[in-house]
Amino acid sequence: MNMALISLLTLLAAIVLGFWRKLNVGLLCMGFSLLLGHAAGLSDKQIIAGFNYSLFVMLLGVTYMFSLVQDNGCLDLLAKKVVALAGKRTFLIPIIIYIFCTVLAAIGPGTVPTMAIMMVFAMALAAELGISPAMLSALIVLGASGGGVSPLAATGIIGLNLCAEFGVTGIEVPFFMNGVLSATVYSGVVYFLLGGHRMHVEKPMKLSDIPAFNTKQLITLAGIVLMVVLVLIFKINVGMVGFAVAAVFSLLQVADEGKALKNVPWGTLLLIAGVGMLMQIIIKVGGIKMLSEFLVSMITAPTAASILGLCAGILSWFSSTSGVVMPTLIPTIPNVIAGVGGNISPVELATAITMISNTAGISPLSTGGALALAAYSSAAKASPELQQKLFARMFGISALGVITLSVLAYFGLFRWLL
Repeated sequence: MNMALISLLTLLAAIVLGFWRKLNVGLLCMGFSLLLGHAAGLSDKQIIAGFNYSLFVMLLGVTYMFSLVQDNGCLDLLAKKVVALAGKRTFLIPIIIYIFCTVLAAIGPGTVPTMAIMMVFAMALAAELGISPAMLSALIVLGASGGGVSPLAATGIIGLNLCAEFGVTGIEVPFFMNGVLSATVYSGVVYFLLGGHRMHVEKPMKLSDIPAFNTKQLITLAGIVLMVVLVLIFKINVGMVGFAVAAVFSLLQVADEGKALKNVPWGTLLLIAGVGMLMQIIIKVGGIKMLSEFLVSMITAPTAASILGLCAGILSWFSSTSGVVMPTLIPTIPNVIAGVGGNISPVELATAITMISNTAGISPLSTGGALALAAYSSAAKASPELQQKLFARMFGISALGVITLSVLAYFGLFRWLL
């Protein structure tokens, strides 16, 4: 019995069942871990050891803290103030939104929370001012994706942990900078392709019309700055800092703790933990080695980043980037490099996998695109025909992004800053 092949088919079954039946793939993976583990002769203790407690604590600490932050409206108000800085130079609005999303995602909320924070506001802005919703939604996804690979944010934490498992450490800066660079390159394409540079709005937002921060919101901003300082300068674990800052927020009653706990993305955390648990068994029984050998048979050293990125993008249309695509493909990197030879950086391949799969998230089939479509349809009271048109345009931008970044990967996009 070929356990390596069975393990890969088990993962595929979890993804297909989750997509088809709208189930949490992570929970399915935990159940399949028991079956696969016992079939492979592993003990319950060995199976449970695949649960990455350290990663779970880091992600929970960060997401819980920013659930508190999101509850008191601090970040939404900050976004409005930042966008209002464009004044009459309304062609700068998409650029400001992109930069704000990048910075916001990088300091801790991460990719999905940043998209959730910004989409409702930005789609209402698009409907009110007549700005292209496809352009704004794409720039929000790309900004949140680039910023989201920082060592403070969930996607970055996951990527760094996956690389550390095969001995690649100390890559926080190049991993982050490569992510921002690739997101910025395609954002520039979207901005000019959809006419952002020619955009003009008759009645722009005025800073004077936006209320000032209240005391609770100022405390929240100070807490975010403190978290960034403690993690980046003093190198304290980001999850533990998140819990500590969240405790201060709770004591000072800057937000509703009960609401914040409900807003923690438990489904996403279980998705990441469950897939990671199953992946550890797949690695033990040789499934990743088999997948790596299959990928090596299709690629050469010059095409490694392109093909891995393209596979990641296609897979991301049907599954989660951080929960499924990254845990599936990043562990193949050492075997791919060994198999194809050549001087390939593991950071280049890890960033290509992460960023091209994140770019696929512009599609309405994924979280970012779905948030945008729902928010704009509500704000603009869009007809079914307009919704279908927007769906098609957003999927087209997503597909173009996957293809564009995969082609640029061949020419070294993901190694320019290494």
